[in-house]
Amino acid sequence: MTNVAWNSRELSVGQLAERSGVAVSALHFYESKGLIASRRTAGNQRRYSRDTLRRVAFIRLSQRLGIPLKTIKDALAELPENRTPTRDDWARLSAAWRGELDDRIEQLQRLRDDLTDCIGCGCLSLDRCALANPQDRLGAEGPGARRIDTRICTPTTCR
Repeated sequence: MTNVAWNSRELSVGQLAERSGVAVSALHFYESKGLIASRRTAGNQRRYSRDTLRRVAFIRLSQRLGIPLKTIKDALAELPENRTPTRDDWARLSAAWRGELDDRIEQLQRLRDDLTDCIGCGCLSLDRCALANPQDRLGAEGPGARRIDTRICTPTTCR
């Protein structure tokens, strides 16, 4: 492990990758998407401010929650002066995502509960589909797994 001084103000991309546990290629990708920023040295090497570690941790945690990068970028852009998120910022941003996360949780629970019965596609290929989706009524609503997507179909309308 590379030894980075605790008071070092900047990190190379390799140091940031090692310290954050994120691959260099992912850091380059985050930078290309405007999620993190670096400055270039005279030798054209990237240098990241030390607080980028917190920003990367914020990005990774948000991704683990299933938040799309575009949404993460938009949330980070709301921060004053493009600064690193604080605990209060995280609380505010995560509260704004609560509804979306609740929807995902509901979808996953329905997927888990219906996994052995039907994938909700409206295919009528399983014997039970005739009971869960008589006359392929869900097929008329559009493509895809209609029963498991709570944004399309709620438990009261699809069961």
